[in-house]
Amino acid sequence: MTTVISVPPSLDEQSFEQVIEQLAPLPEDEKILVDARHARWASPYGLTALLCVAQSRQQLMGFAVPENPDTVSYWSRTGFFRYAAELYEMHGHVPRAREAHESDVLLEITPIVKSDDVHGVVGRIQQKAADILHGQLNLDTAVTGSFGMTLSESCQNIVEHAGLGGWVAVQTYKYTRRLGRRVVVIAVCDAGMGFRKSLESSPSHRHSDRWDDGMALEDAVLRAVSRFRHGDKGRGQGLAGIRRFIGRWSGKLSVRSGTARIAVTPEWDEDVPLQENLPFFPGSQMQIIIPERIGDSPVKARGALAASPRSWSVR
Repeated sequence: MTTVISVPPSLDEQSFEQVIEQLAPLPEDEKILVDARHARWASPYGLTALLCVAQSRQQLMGFAVPENPDTVSYWSRTGFFRYAAELYEMHGHVPRAREAHESDVLLEITPIVKSDDVHGVVGRIQQKAADILHGQLNLDTAVTGSFGMTLSESCQNIVEHAGLGGWVAVQTYKYTRRLGRRVVVIAVCDAGMGFRKSLESSPSHRHSDRWDDGMALEDAVLRAVSRFRHGDKGRGQGLAGIRRFIGRWSGKLSVRSGTARIAVTPEWDEDVPLQENLPFFPGSQMQIIIPERIGDSPVKARGALAASPRSWSVR
């Protein structure tokens, strides 16, 4: 008997929780089909997290390809099927693999396994990043280097903390409902050990009754704690650098690991700062959103969302 995991029509960091909720209670030897036939859209987070789903199980899972031809075409352009075919038993019409092509709106899904991959990714996307940030988001030219740093730090977290390869993808699109302007979205996802287990491996770690996935995320994201920080000056500042970057550009950072999810939010977003007791999913899944700049005015949300109080707003 095969258990079917339904993929929601619109797959992003919020709706992906529906996939985890279905998956988490199932035993490791369960025969599973991930059914994406009715999917119509997916963010970089959704696509890279789907690859992590396959990596998270010992048993090879089936994957039902979306039926909508536009969805299949877009997912193919992101490179999703190239890697999904290696991780899933595919069902339905899988488009023929094609060579990666240059685009000024997306950076295709790229596997991250070792430090050489991080350097390669950052080097390869520099020109594309400049096109996206200057040509479409109207950010200052000085942001290009910071953007590369942000992506590098995000990918480096996979190498240093995951213990298993992961994925990075970048795309720009119009964030109509929330902002009414374009954003660039960076997703860095893995199914490795996660932040809690990584921090527990530090010689300086002291276990307490309050220690859990939520506290591990607070330590890593808000207090820049790293397993490398003890006796290794300068380490553990990657996420701190990302926070400074998104604060400067009114961006958003969210990180899910284990059973918790933390979000550092700007004024235009009303995400929950910390969610705990979520269904377990291995590794860490990070998303960074940077909005388009229009003139010199600060980024504001549309309508009433702008008035929502935030306890952990980006400063």
